[in-house]
Amino acid sequence: MEEKRNNHNLLNTLLTVVDPFQVFRHHSVEGNGTKKNGKPRRLKFTTSRSFEALIFLVCFFAFFGFLAYKMTLPMMLNTFMQTAYHLLLETVFYIMAICVLMGAISKLLTEFGVVRLMENILRPLMRPLYNLPGVAALGAVMTFLSDNPAIISLAKDNNFAQYFKKYQLVSLTNFGTAFGMGLVVIAFMTGLGFGKGAMVGLLGAVVGSIVSTRIMQRSTVKSYPEMDSPVTEEGSGTEQNISFKSEGNAFQRFLNAMLDGGKSGVGIGVAIIPGVLCISTIVMMLTFGPAGEGGEYTGVAYEGVPVITWLADKVNFIFYWLFGFESGALVSFPITALGAVGAAIGLVPRFVSEGIIDGNAIAVFTAMGMCWSGYLSTHTAMLDSLGYRKLIGKAIGAHTVGGLCAGVAAHWLWVLLGLIF
Repeated sequence: MEEKRNNHNLLNTLLTVVDPFQVFRHHSVEGNGTKKNGKPRRLKFTTSRSFEALIFLVCFFAFFGFLAYKMTLPMMLNTFMQTAYHLLLETVFYIMAICVLMGAISKLLTEFGVVRLMENILRPLMRPLYNLPGVAALGAVMTFLSDNPAIISLAKDNNFAQYFKKYQLVSLTNFGTAFGMGLVVIAFMTGLGFGKGAMVGLLGAVVGSIVSTRIMQRSTVKSYPEMDSPVTEEGSGTEQNISFKSEGNAFQRFLNAMLDGGKSGVGIGVAIIPGVLCISTIVMMLTFGPAGEGGEYTGVAYEGVPVITWLADKVNFIFYWLFGFESGALVSFPITALGAVGAAIGLVPRFVSEGIIDGNAIAVFTAMGMCWSGYLSTHTAMLDSLGYRKLIGKAIGAHTVGGLCAGVAAHWLWVLLGLIF
């Protein structure tokens, strides 16, 4: 599940891209800067770990010391705990309820063949839009109804993979991620009364998925021309064997599908708890200011030092032109969506209560939330499971561009619809 992978793999992914401790892990020097036998010597493991601990403690106390200096230590601690508590009661359980219901619905759609019907309808679009075989439509539908890793279970199926070339198969990480948790995100936004914005956001996510998938394919073939070859020999499998087997009569299948789907929804709901409580709490404390009438801190939930808002307001003309954001605080959503879309949508109710959100922002949130959906962590695990760890950097780069294009497309589609209607 995406959120569970996010919570455990996000830090490792970030360290893979930019590791602040690499200087102690990979720079081989002796304590006095000399070499032995003409070769540089590495620091001892315990020494390097001590340096890491020192840097971590400096960063840790600098961050929370800054918040405590601005808010006072008692108010900061109270706000920290109150925000997490309110997020758990007011947001997480609501998202979990949506996950359970959408999980049951998606399982019913799979059980009674609707997924395969949707695949057949979307099949003709795959080649012209994504340069992928028609069977890839099944992957889009599956990730939209569930989560990013669903595409990997299909990619490892020989009956599915035989239709792809190698560079196309690895691009499924970008293609599938762009639709991950799509049903949950759209249902959440629609439940808040922004159904029109959510639908426009879905179109924006499609644009972002096309950009991300195409860039990934192009960069992969350019760097590794040998990947422009079939994954397996033709005839090694059959599409008809890509099936979702079920047993019992129609009533039994209905009950089993509904209960199994709801159970999987509970799993997703539980998995998003750490991301929402940890990531969203920190982001909110860096987004919103004091709640007191005179600008003083009271220790209630959702207070903080608005660093993100202050920085975003300085260059908000860029975000306004690209995404139509009226407030710099809205930048917190795409920042959070980089790591976990569940944590990102946890920010939306607060934006609504603050009155800084509109249909355009919902469209952009939906597009970027779906397209990115925590790709910083999931791409690492997905490509590693396919055996193409060397392409992680390319996949992340392509998806970063794709997510930005999704947000821009959603904004200008919203503007266009506003002019027409």
